[in-house]
Amino acid sequence: MTIAIYAGSFDPITHGHLDIIKRSSSIFEKLIVGVYDRPEKHLLFSTEERVQMVQQAIAHLKNAKAQSYSGLTVDFAKNVGAQVMVRGLRMSSDFEREFEMAMMNKKLAPNLELVCFMASLQYQFLSSSLLKEVAQLGGCLEAMVPDHVAKALKEKFAP
Repeated sequence: MTIAIYAGSFDPITHGHLDIIKRSSSIFEKLIVGVYDRPEKHLLFSTEERVQMVQQAIAHLKNAKAQSYSGLTVDFAKNVGAQVMVRGLRMSSDFEREFEMAMMNKKLAPNLELVCFMASLQYQFLSSSLLKEVAQLGGCLEAMVPDHVAKALKEKFAP
């Protein structure tokens, strides 16, 4: 069985993330969405909230589940028995960062393969950071995040 991981902070999960999840879950037998609990950035949602939002968004995918982790992503992959790490690429700047990480991960875990999915055109502009800014300023989140995520964002920024 080929197990893949798709790791990130998912603060919050977007339709862009979900597009990568759906596409990769159709290729791999099992997909574990790893929600990193200690990224080096300010988080709006707790780890538990982020895992819950991801799990709710992917509940319809029988071979996908969300799980939190800490430490090195390659160690998380090893701990869950993953052979593949999935990443999404939106633009050329993503490629440069992902290439650096891929080379380090290959050094740390030579048997872990990397599979990159190009973002679908309608999601290339999406980022969790921009979404949080739009939500904070009261903008429309329609078609950018699942309804339960839009509700959670509105609650976080309610006056």
